[in-house]
Amino acid sequence: MSQTTLGPHESIEIHELLNFKTICLTKSKLLQGIVFDRDLKALMQKDVEQSVESIKQLQELYQRFPLQ
Repeated sequence: MSQTTLGPHESIEIHELLNFKTICLTKSKLLQGIVFDRDLKALMQKDVEQSVESIKQLQELYQRFPLQ
């Protein structure tokens, strides 16, 4: 069976993931300004890049599958 829409629970789960990744992105971006260790700063930058990619993928799910 091919699914063309998201159920309410699926939509809520995607929304929760989007919120979590947005918070991760915000926190990493803000803390980069006060961190002086290069290795930690590099890890935080990697987290920023991964969070941006995750947010894009989750947003694509909303565009591909409309809500019921």
